[in-house]
Amino acid sequence: MLTISLTTSKITTTHHHHHHHPHTYRHLISHRPPPPQHPHPSKPLRLRRPFQISAIDAAQPFDYESKLSKQISKSKTLKIAIVGFGNFGQFLAKTLVRQGHTVLAHSRSDYSDAAANLGVAWYSNADDLCEEHPEVILLCTSILSTDKVLRSLPLQRLKRSTLFVDVLSVKEFAKDLFIQILPLEFDILCTHPMFGPESGKNSWKDLPFVYDKVRIGNDESRVARCEKFLDAFAREGCVMKEMTCAEHDMHAAESQFITHTVGRILEKLNLDSTPINTKGYERLLDLVENTSSDSFELYYGLFMYNKNAMEQLERLDLAFEALKKELFGHLHDVLRKQLFGTRGQSLQRPPALSKLPPNGNGLALPTGSTESESKSDSATS
Repeated sequence: MLTISLTTSKITTTHHHHHHHPHTYRHLISHRPPPPQHPHPSKPLRLRRPFQISAIDAAQPFDYESKLSKQISKSKTLKIAIVGFGNFGQFLAKTLVRQGHTVLAHSRSDYSDAAANLGVAWYSNADDLCEEHPEVILLCTSILSTDKVLRSLPLQRLKRSTLFVDVLSVKEFAKDLFIQILPLEFDILCTHPMFGPESGKNSWKDLPFVYDKVRIGNDESRVARCEKFLDAFAREGCVMKEMTCAEHDMHAAESQFITHTVGRILEKLNLDSTPINTKGYERLLDLVENTSSDSFELYYGLFMYNKNAMEQLERLDLAFEALKKELFGHLHDVLRKQLFGTRGQSLQRPPALSKLPPNGNGLALPTGSTESESKSDSATS
């Protein structure tokens, strides 16, 4: 705090023979007119309280602390352009805006109202979006439309060091597409949040987030930018898993594709809730709800663009056939015991049977039946 005190110098003149009036001289840091004369010149003038000027340490918009705080805050945030502002794009934008990132959006459909509600800057034209020079282009398009959308972007209007990120459920396809279309100057980060608007609607804590740093420049700023983007998910509690795109697709075919397939098979059964639901059945109903909320286009993309999906589909079919054979094999053993009883175990040839009733319980023929009748009934059975 700056304090300036103004004091008064007291000088009293003595009486000389010339009978001049006494004077009091005051030295102030100002140009104020002299104060009025007092009737008693012999007494010095005193200020009852020193005059002080105090500089208040107010929060000025351009002071050092304010500017430093803004710089620190800005260093932790990014300007992110979301291309494909559908359900999943809006889902991610909500959290990114809350974290303080500047979020722009563009999509083929008009989502201007949704963008305004989320605090996102909407651009109906891709050229206008790219001219804003976002640090990150985040593709939230469907698997089937990614190729077309990526080729339609005016890449020449972006900074040459722009970071491209995808969130597709198939990673080798996205990686190959980026490498094929994007110039070498652009950075590439392939990611897959293993959750969506339903499973992550309350929290992202403990939900897996897979990423592969396909191509990140060596510059410190580009490395830091990549880490800042990943931190947007890490700070929400995601379990960060770094692996290659090939490893991801292998694991995803065993987990995600199988999950979607089973969920859609159960959806075809039109399962309903019952008054005696078990916990397991409740989880199956939840699985149907979660998978049916995703478009068939997504499921088809999981099958079409993951080379491991066909193998898993064939294995699933073989497993179902093996399970049916196991069931029918056990059923055959039960029927043999019911049909032949314990006597059948010691016989090399099973006895003649009557026709099986609808419930599958066969009965042995009465004693005394002829061999011809036995042969005839055996043939018909």
